[in-house]
Amino acid sequence: MDIRKRIYAFPNMGKKAKLVCIPTTSGTGSEVTPFAIITDEKTGMKWAIADYAITPSMAIVDSELAIGQPKGLTASCGIDVLTHALESLVSSMCTDYTAPLSLEAARIIFKYLPRAYADGTDKKAREKVHDAATMAGMAFANAFLGVCHSMAHKLGAAFHVPHGMANALLLTNVIRFNANDNPTKQASFPQYEYPSAVSRYARAADYISMALNDTKNTDYVVTTPKMSMEEKVQVLIDGIEKLKKELGIPASIKEWGVDEAEFLAQVDELSVKAFDDQCTGSNPRYPLISQIKQLYLDSYYGREWKEEK
Repeated sequence: MDIRKRIYAFPNMGKKAKLVCIPTTSGTGSEVTPFAIITDEKTGMKWAIADYAITPSMAIVDSELAIGQPKGLTASCGIDVLTHALESLVSSMCTDYTAPLSLEAARIIFKYLPRAYADGTDKKAREKVHDAATMAGMAFANAFLGVCHSMAHKLGAAFHVPHGMANALLLTNVIRFNANDNPTKQASFPQYEYPSAVSRYARAADYISMALNDTKNTDYVVTTPKMSMEEKVQVLIDGIEKLKKELGIPASIKEWGVDEAEFLAQVDELSVKAFDDQCTGSNPRYPLISQIKQLYLDSYYGREWKEEK
């Protein structure tokens, strides 16, 4: 779909051609977004093309086309959806119109992705996850994303890590990093007095807890009215880590199979490139290059990112 988007811009911005996108995987949301990801074959860099002129004219979201996806693809794409939902929710460009889509997509993923992963022919689960991918796409098409995607773009390009898997390996540490309403530097396009990422992550934890209560899955911790917002953020992080285990996702970049010497040799360059990525600008907390490097290192070794004192 992204290749077709690049071609679509040329015949007079849709006046001489209509772009109809039909997703066959449940992840990118590209069928409803103004974005296309390209890889520079000479440098290995991944870049996003962003222009509302390449927004598809129509999306046909048919979950029958996603039936029977392999488990690995289901897991990677599903966590990509969750990352889209959570990053667009805390983005500095989030609005009252995009937040409901972000929240509902996240709820659906927690409720139905394990079912879709366990049984590739579960039609209801496939339909729900497929819809969630498009809903999250609608959210981030307008609210944009954040530094998790910036880092995943560069990690994936350098070490051939599938995009959704790269997001999965970075997501919880990025949440820990973002969950600070008094950062050193705020996002480039602030709409509010402060980022309020903590309250939004807490809201996501509450919303996802409704889904977990519906499934009666007692393995997950859910939020309660007495919890502080910070405690709810921790519930969200713990829930994501539990979900990743259910989906067979490794606990670290190293565990996924990236060579340590190669990673350490490239981590400085990766950090600079991630800082310059288009997704960084709408992250609620504007990172330093040194902080991105620390996020990479902690995610490589499976450590929890901690705020420097």
